[in-house]
Amino acid sequence: MAFAQRAAELEAAGHDVVKLSLGEPDAGAPPDVLAAARELLDGRPLPYTSALGLPALREAVARRYGERHGVDVDPRRVVVTAGASAALLLVVALTVDPGTGVLLADPSYPCNRQMVEGAGGRVVAVPTTPATRYQLDTASAAAAWTRSTRAVLVASPSNPTGTSVPEAELAELCALARERGAWRVVDEIYLDLADPVVPPGGGAPRPPLSALALDDDAVVIGSFSKHVGMTGWRLGWCVLPEAAVPLAERLAANYFICASTPAQHAAVAAFTPSSLALVEERRLDLLGRRALALDGLARLGLEVPVAPDGAFYAWADVSSTGLGAWELCERALEEAHVALTPGRDFSEHLAGTHVRLSYAASRADLAEGLERLARWLPGARRA
Repeated sequence: MAFAQRAAELEAAGHDVVKLSLGEPDAGAPPDVLAAARELLDGRPLPYTSALGLPALREAVARRYGERHGVDVDPRRVVVTAGASAALLLVVALTVDPGTGVLLADPSYPCNRQMVEGAGGRVVAVPTTPATRYQLDTASAAAAWTRSTRAVLVASPSNPTGTSVPEAELAELCALARERGAWRVVDEIYLDLADPVVPPGGGAPRPPLSALALDDDAVVIGSFSKHVGMTGWRLGWCVLPEAAVPLAERLAANYFICASTPAQHAAVAAFTPSSLALVEERRLDLLGRRALALDGLARLGLEVPVAPDGAFYAWADVSSTGLGAWELCERALEEAHVALTPGRDFSEHLAGTHVRLSYAASRADLAEGLERLARWLPGARRA
């Protein structure tokens, strides 16, 4: 946030800042969603929905799991929330008591840690390496397990690394946690942006499976923000074990009454054939942006030890520059007017050596930002 604020100050002073720091798609909601929203704003009442969400939207989300991710989900298990953040808040409230141990990967999205700690839980951030794709795996989870561990929180694909947990590994990790009586919480907000998977026995690539296809009692979190381009609409969901839904309903009613009524009604149109086709077209376009980002970072001499395969981020090792991650990002912003994100928020053990580049920016901005860094970095390096 400090870098975002400084970027805004530079822009206010008249500088052109290229923002490769934001995890926000440059394209907004599909036309069908916008049309549905305009139709709603005709003066009709827009009352609260159920705390669990609009039935038509819960049904559409459940149907999508079957059509794309190979799992039959009862719509009654879908809870619509005010963004994926509210979904995580509900899940943490359901699963974390004071002193509860929660395993997650280092690096990982910082708000996940903050919410667990806010509920009195104890975060166990397990250092990861390129060998595990910067993801928690079964062996490292077992080694970090303590008597207080009650939940494992996985993000696949992940922010900030852009990498996914291989399906076989995720199934083993869920099995370990299940056998030990712990919750399995899987953040899948980038799942519909992830690369197709080639089945182990070969054959045509298919969309990646949801964790629910591997563990029916896992808790998964989804969002309309990233793959549909509805960031400011603040709309997400979670899928819960059936027994947890009444508890979530009471919590949701007390925390936020319900998600935005107009956003929920409009989001039903995110599942029309034309909306889904557009979402897939955008996913394919991100592949080109990924290639542009990885090629540009390679030309800069900045290694990306594990290529992203899902979320639109590259996790780059900048140690070869002789600059710490924070200093590099600070100077790149001030001197080249390119905003990157230092690793400090995401990681403890890689905080000083890694930065996150987002290729959700437009192709023009991505090319311009990389070109500016290419002109600036040679003179900024330290021996």
